[in-house]
Amino acid sequence: MVPSSQSVGKGVLLALVCLLFLGVMPVISNLRPAEVGALSFAFALSVWQLVFAVPVFWIELRAGGKGIFGSGISRREKVRLPVVALFTGALFGMSTYLYVLGVEKAGAANAAIAIQAYPLFAILWESLFLKRSKSAVELTLTAVLIGTLFYLGTGGTFLLSGLSPWFLVSLCVPLLWSIAHVIIKEELGRTPITPVQVTFFRVAISTMFLFVLLSIVSPAEILGSGSAIFQVTSAVMGLVYFLELIVWFYAVRHIDVSLASSITTPWPALTMVLAVMFLGNSIELYQVVALVIVVACIYGLTLAGLRKVGPREKIA
Repeated sequence: MVPSSQSVGKGVLLALVCLLFLGVMPVISNLRPAEVGALSFAFALSVWQLVFAVPVFWIELRAGGKGIFGSGISRREKVRLPVVALFTGALFGMSTYLYVLGVEKAGAANAAIAIQAYPLFAILWESLFLKRSKSAVELTLTAVLIGTLFYLGTGGTFLLSGLSPWFLVSLCVPLLWSIAHVIIKEELGRTPITPVQVTFFRVAISTMFLFVLLSIVSPAEILGSGSAIFQVTSAVMGLVYFLELIVWFYAVRHIDVSLASSITTPWPALTMVLAVMFLGNSIELYQVVALVIVVACIYGLTLAGLRKVGPREKIA
């Protein structure tokens, strides 16, 4: 069914809201108190995500949104879904930690641009597992995108010795996201699970995963994480991250993922501006150049993809 102009307009508006959320998140993360470690903060913000997700999850159930709790789910799906939820929840939990760590160590601007590498990993999985061939234009743009990210990661020098390990940590975030999103895409297509349920189970399992990880890696930080939970920064970060998840899932109900992704692509530019204003960061010319090229490549890949698949609706 072709979406109405009103539906498309709503989707575009929701995607713009996502852009704002994505742009402010790295800055909020780096505004946390210096004594709060990355792992403790990741756990604390996940706790707040869960706090905000529970009432929304409960309201939807009371309003009749049964989703996977309805009768339209097979026994096989009941067995498979918990496994999928545990695996993707662990991926999202680890990506949350690496997000906080990467933003801190690589810098808000660099990490924001690195996270834009998401299309690279999506192309990789499509080629490996879905056997989708890529056009010469797509391969060229992908090569330029990889080269630009290398340029950014080396501080604008192209010297391997200057490659920041923390930039590589930031690249792991879209890597983990892409794996989890491919799996979730299949579940959204074959099961009646709702966006609210996806978000609730995602944050619940991520929170449990991070608590276990914190207990193993740094048991001494468990007590410290308790105080981190009651920090204003972790509460705000948890709220913004939760809202971004919910708004994104509803945005792609109204418009194609490719369009929604294109609308949110420039969000690192907002991060750069806010990092200067609130973190006192300085933005280098090579960062601006890298951002412009990355955004251009992603738009190019989006247009190339649209020409291949046509206007059919996609869900992710």
